[in-house]
Amino acid sequence: MLQLEPHKGIPGQIIVLMAAMAGLTVANLYYNQPLLEMMRHDLGTTASLANLITVITQIGYAFGLCFIVPTGDLFSRRKIIVACMIIAAVMTVAIGLATHIYMVWGASLIMGACSIVPQLFIPIAGQFSKPEHKARNMGYVLSGLLVGILAARVISGMIGEWFGWRTMFYVAGGIMMLCLVLTLMVMPNMQQNFSGSYKGLMQSVVRIFKEHPKIRLNAIRAAFGFGSMLSFWACLAFHLADEPFHAGSDAVGYLGLCGVAGALVASGIGKYISQYGVKTFSVLGALGQMAAWTVAFVGGQTYTGLILAIILVDIGLQCQQLSNQSACIQEVPEASNRANTIFMTTYFIGGSLGTFLAGQGWSMAGWTGVCTVGISMATVSLLISWFLDRK
Repeated sequence: MLQLEPHKGIPGQIIVLMAAMAGLTVANLYYNQPLLEMMRHDLGTTASLANLITVITQIGYAFGLCFIVPTGDLFSRRKIIVACMIIAAVMTVAIGLATHIYMVWGASLIMGACSIVPQLFIPIAGQFSKPEHKARNMGYVLSGLLVGILAARVISGMIGEWFGWRTMFYVAGGIMMLCLVLTLMVMPNMQQNFSGSYKGLMQSVVRIFKEHPKIRLNAIRAAFGFGSMLSFWACLAFHLADEPFHAGSDAVGYLGLCGVAGALVASGIGKYISQYGVKTFSVLGALGQMAAWTVAFVGGQTYTGLILAIILVDIGLQCQQLSNQSACIQEVPEASNRANTIFMTTYFIGGSLGTFLAGQGWSMAGWTGVCTVGISMATVSLLISWFLDRK
């Protein structure tokens, strides 16, 4: 079996495989977004409690980032990936079989924790690629992840509309088993970066967090950008079900296609980050998101306005994520999984916060409340870049 060595290069087919499986795995986090209105009716619950399905899934992902991803420096990454895929497959089926909202919450929490596979792939691309190809290959994997997010919303919306929301989660379980087979067939072995105990590993994560202020800065400003983007999707199903649209879950899925612009940006900006700097991309990303929310507020009652807002908010986020994530990993390349743990845990805490606040905003002021939350989080990200990043 192929053995990868740090900085020596990764075969192109492995990069393609990681990009594809990153998309297929991260999709687990987003299948529920177009289906929230259907799940709310079927489970007999409120919009606020249905919104918590997305929040809890993201919290589970944050737990996985915090406690599972670091083990990629200690144990066999291949075995960790296999275990996560098996558990995620079981949990998606459990969601499909659920008869109560609490059952969906529990299974979503575990599924989210085991859907962290892309965050093992991105450090692999950063650590084992040749130095001149690191940002580029990370961008390719991130593009695969983004395509997965887009496809998840589209496929979920269509399957939900045609066959019901439960069918989507049964299909998701089958997709995870397919990824498992591909991993066992193709994924190479990689050397570990840390020798010691799990306790020592987690202590080193804390030490890296304390000793590297740039990692903290990069993670926090990207987290607010992610919270801004997820604010949009957290309540879009409710917005489209209301006047003047009266649309179903398939409409949410089709709108997800507009985010392809973000995937294209992620695949192309990697080579420019070292030239223009992380701060530049962070500022541009935050400004793009603020423009998106302005459009969403003014034109949010039309499909044209929503489409333009989706394009802008996704492009803005990808400028922020790829630049800040690659900077974190390259800050301590010998601890790539632990650096990525810090970044992504912070990132998804920001996403969970944005999703939760958007739900509260919807309850209090409808779409206006959601827009207020989204633009506020983008503004905080911009202020962090302007006033705290001195480079």
